[in-house]
Amino acid sequence: QVQLVESGGGLVQTGGSLRLSCAASGRTLRTYAMDWFRQAPGKDMEFVATIDGSSSMTYYTASVKGRFTISRDNAKNTLYLQMNNLKPEDTARYLCAARTSISTPTYEYWGQGTQVTVSS
Repeated sequence: QVQLVESGGGLVQTGGSLRLSCAASGRTLRTYAMDWFRQAPGKDMEFVATIDGSSSMTYYTASVKGRFTISRDNAKNTLYLQMNNLKPEDTARYLCAARTSISTPTYEYWGQGTQVTVSS
């Protein structure tokens, strides 16, 4: 059974940084594209960033481009999201997800999420 477990969330002031991790277990996801999503209370789930299996392609939603960096360590079966210059509007629960390729629209695995709160 595949599990994705996020960690690294917390409370940070505006302008601060956090690094989220998503550790996979149960099988290797080295060939899978992996994504970060976020959901704020009362809002729809929002795509944040994606990375392909070889780390050769990354995409970001416009609001985080230049501030967030997605990366992965396939040897550790772990996905990361480095978040810099955080803003109050980044406050949300952040979830990771895995799909078979970056062109596949559906996701096979989801984590439970980690809360990020940015105070003004």
